Amino acid sequence: MPAEKKPMRYGHPEGHTDVCFDDSGSYIVTSGSDGDVRIWESLEDDDPKSISVGEKVYSVALKNGKLVSAVSSNTVQIHTFPEGAPDGILTRFTTNANHVTFNDDGSRVAAGSSDFMVKVVEVNDSSQQKSFRGHEAPVLSVAFDPQDIFLSCVSCTRSALKLWKISDYVLRIVTSWPLLQKCNDVSSAKSICRLAWQPKTGKMLAVPVDKAVKLYERDSWDSVHSLTDSFITQPLNVVTWSPCGQYLAAGSIGGCIVVWNTETKECLERVKHEKGYTVCGLAWHPKGGQIAYTDSEGNLGLLEDVCDGTGKSSVPRVSIALTKDYDALFDGEDDELLSENLEEAQSPPRKAVLDDEDDDPMPTLSRPRHRSTILDDDRSLDLLVDVASPRPKGELDKEEDDDDDPGNSLQNDTAAVPQQPVYDGPVPTPQQKPFQSASTPVYLMHRFMVWNSVGIVRCYNDEQDNAIDIEFHDTAVHHAMHLTNTLNHTMADLSQEAVLLACVGTEELPSKLQCLHFSSWDTNKEWTVELPKEEDIEAVCLGQGWIAAATTALMVRIFTVGGVQKELFGLPGPVVAMAAHGEQLLIVFQRGTGFGGEQCLGTQLIELRKEKRQILSGEPLPLTRKSYLAWLGFSAEGTPCYVDSEGIVRMMNRAFGNTWTPVCNTREHCKGRSDHYWVVGIHENPQQLRCIPCKGSRFPPTLPRPAVAILPFKLPYCQTATEKGQMEEQFWRSMLFQNHLDYLAEGNYEFDESVKNRALKEQQELLMKMFALSCKLEREFRCIEISEFMMPNVINLAIKYASRSKRLMLAQRLSELALERAAELAEEEEEEDFRTKLNVGYSAPSTEWNLTRGRSHQAEDVEDNEVTEEAEDEMEAELHRSEGCNSPEKSTMNLKPVLGTAAITGSQGRANPFKVSSNRSSPSVGGQARCVNILDNMTKLTKKPTTTNNQAMNKHKSPVLKPLVPKPKSRQLLLCSFFSLKRSNDNNKKERQKKKMLGTLRSQTPQKIVEGEGTKNYKGPKTGFQLWLEENRSRILADKPDLEEADIIKDGMNRFRILPPEERMTWTEKAKGGAVAMVTCHAMVVKKRKHPEKENKDVQESRREQLDDDTTSAKKQKPSDTATNSKLSMFAFKNQK
Repeated sequence: MPAEKKPMRYGHPEGHTDVCFDDSGSYIVTSGSDGDVRIWESLEDDDPKSISVGEKVYSVALKNGKLVSAVSSNTVQIHTFPEGAPDGILTRFTTNANHVTFNDDGSRVAAGSSDFMVKVVEVNDSSQQKSFRGHEAPVLSVAFDPQDIFLSCVSCTRSALKLWKISDYVLRIVTSWPLLQKCNDVSSAKSICRLAWQPKTGKMLAVPVDKAVKLYERDSWDSVHSLTDSFITQPLNVVTWSPCGQYLAAGSIGGCIVVWNTETKECLERVKHEKGYTVCGLAWHPKGGQIAYTDSEGNLGLLEDVCDGTGKSSVPRVSIALTKDYDALFDGEDDELLSENLEEAQSPPRKAVLDDEDDDPMPTLSRPRHRSTILDDDRSLDLLVDVASPRPKGELDKEEDDDDDPGNSLQNDTAAVPQQPVYDGPVPTPQQKPFQSASTPVYLMHRFMVWNSVGIVRCYNDEQDNAIDIEFHDTAVHHAMHLTNTLNHTMADLSQEAVLLACVGTEELPSKLQCLHFSSWDTNKEWTVELPKEEDIEAVCLGQGWIAAATTALMVRIFTVGGVQKELFGLPGPVVAMAAHGEQLLIVFQRGTGFGGEQCLGTQLIELRKEKRQILSGEPLPLTRKSYLAWLGFSAEGTPCYVDSEGIVRMMNRAFGNTWTPVCNTREHCKGRSDHYWVVGIHENPQQLRCIPCKGSRFPPTLPRPAVAILPFKLPYCQTATEKGQMEEQFWRSMLFQNHLDYLAEGNYEFDESVKNRALKEQQELLMKMFALSCKLEREFRCIEISEFMMPNVINLAIKYASRSKRLMLAQRLSELALERAAELAEEEEEEDFRTKLNVGYSAPSTEWNLTRGRSHQAEDVEDNEVTEEAEDEMEAELHRSEGCNSPEKSTMNLKPVLGTAAITGSQGRANPFKVSSNRSSPSVGGQARCVNILDNMTKLTKKPTTTNNQAMNKHKSPVLKPLVPKPKSRQLLLCSFFSLKRSNDNNKKERQKKKMLGTLRSQTPQKIVEGEGTKNYKGPKTGFQLWLEENRSRILADKPDLEEADIIKDGMNRFRILPPEERMTWTEKAKGGAVAMVTCHAMVVKKRKHPEKENKDVQESRREQLDDDTTSAKKQKPSDTATNSKLSMFAFKNQK
């Protein structure tokens, strides 16, 4: 049966390593070239204890609680185990010691060094030591005889092996054998030749010689056997015996590990190193069944199910798998449950199981059935293996001979029991236990309780002290604190307001929640809450002004930071982790039972504002296959994030339906397979993943303080090595990491507007680059797809690029797209203007046109007479600019997609609308924001339009030539009309007359609004919606009689939107007809307000102007009339002739 090879993990840096077990087999001890001796509780131990003993460690040995190591300081040191306290120096050499070993009772230590010397030292009295000088080369290996009579040594000479007899501490040569090629340095030796004596009896001495292991018999010292195998291709390096003395394992410099049965000379196990590295250390578990080994790269590996300590064959893997499945489902004390399950899911299906006696209608008549075989679960598993696994013929004959033995009757009885196949489908995955995010495991004596952006909370729980240290990154928040952990707190969280601690309950004391509110102005800053009996806290978190605690009762309890109990609610399943940020609470819980190593987790996201709402309500949490949740939290900007055990970092995409997007894979940055990154924080601006590198472990040590590394984000897009893939990844990453700005704006939080502007600018630049790349690749359809993400002004640049690239079809389609986009924007702006006017009740206090008239009628009449045609044009332009940049929110919205920058200046004071600006290139009204366009920096076209079109464009201030004073309603349409067909002269004249009339109407009608009278006293032209609202106001009030005026308008707008387009168009046409009538009526009112004398003067002036016009027209028609008369006279003269 092949042994099970566990995945190797990092233990030490590259170089020579050594390994051994303690006396009980509870710990694995390794040493390496980093000068550390590490104590592992198991192969899955993520935080092994390290003992620094020197610069390099060449060999290590452990016996009776004494740890001996050969270090590079030419000394052999001794430490206590497992404490690791230094206990002195056993002996010294002039060069490095290469190997150390204990005798069987642990009273002596033998050490061989590179100065050709071997020493034997008494452990209790290091002064009692003997030295032997006789080797001709550096000593590679030493070994004690189990009977403590002989000492064998191997050196780098041809006569390598020397055997010495120990008698009264006097050493003398017995014999020697040539083994190795001579060399003068350990590093150049072909093999370190670690030999070993057979345990207990010392009957055999095993020595690795080239590709075989030679067995020398005691007393005669003859080579009686030579164990080899074709699987071995390179020289062997180290050998070790099983505790029973029946099996022998050897490791080669080619990475092969072979196990023989020394009695039958049969090769039982053949294991190949996954990377072919040299096997430096090999140790057998004291109770058998496992072999630990290390390689020249510093990795630690483990072979399981090799054999037991009694000399029998190894327990079949079927029973092991069954036992593990059973224990994994019901054992609650296994801290590495999840990692073990990944291998359990791959275990082979179970062959057969014993049937219950009640289900067997025909019991066996040959022998009585034994109930003990069914009631004893452990024994039944062993019997299952005996039944299901085939046996060699020799063993069956042996059982027949021992049939009279009562101990074997049980197995014979079981063989007669009928077999029945069992369910061999997917195995349920054990549920992940609750944990506190950004904390290290509870079983560690020195651990991090929390590490976040505020500070660090450490816990020390050893024999000397049980305390908690709190350190703040910014000492301005609070000074460091030291607390005595009398209640044995295991959970903690830290914010800028308080420190939160929690402990589980015991038989005597209930579970408690303790809060230290250090930001309180009150003198009593600490409070404690006890939970009901049989209810323990499993996870805690701190928000802004509140605390949440999840308990074993499947409930979440909310408290204020001052200790007031608030809401509590139930969870659909056991909690796994919780996190908080501001007013957001993120909870991950068990949705059900997973299968095949998969976790079944759900998530809830709740906003604890005044109007509380639930964003996520139990949606599944996506994880990497066969992984579990490792970290849960928020970014510094408030976006939910989490990390799984495979190192995949995911972030919520609020703009895409609150889905989870992978943004980083920390495993890509790890150098070794056993290396990990421990995440402590995520920042979106700048884009940084803050984490701690852990060499060969999942968790960092508390001392020395680990350094924080910064990893970049990278979305897993395809073909990121190409230019196209890189730009696509950068664009969508920028889109994802700016979503938090929209969330902050929605929640009325303060944020830097320039950050969003820079992100928009970067996105548009990337789009333009992708557009250019697609043009070069002749992917015009792809260009249209890319342009759909562009802003209107960038589309204009794309049109210009396509035109210069002589892609006329692409430019035409882009022009059509730009026209559609401009029409949509104009419609949105118009709806926004209606909404703004209705919300303010048509008072518009932020503009100078809607202020209450405080001047006399005489002053108004004087101004009306003094207004010239130039002043009227300037007034119209100022009016359009004031409407386009009326409110700061609207101006900011218009500026963002243009250049990515926003500039909102000082106050909104009253300004003279008739004042002509001295600098016409940059006019502004009342300190409002200047409407900037990206076309300002564009050069004029080389192709000049016709004279008539030039005049029309100059008169209306075309956005191509002078883009600073466009009309806001049709600004985007005018931008796009530059690339469309020119209109005729008649249409231009009609448009100019219509716009001038509407401009005059807009400039005059707001003055008729009486402040405070709302829509009822509004005398100006009404929109289609206003006409519809007047007619349907009674219907709205009948449905909702309690509505106020503003609510009536809002409800009416909602109803007006759902009307059919034809009906809305009808109301709009009615409003346009009313606007023309209002202009006529307004002219009559103005005429009545004038004095009679002025009226007579106006009549006279109008008559004079009419006469002048007639004269001018006559003069203009005179040339054509003369030509006509001459032609007619010539025609008459010809007729007379």
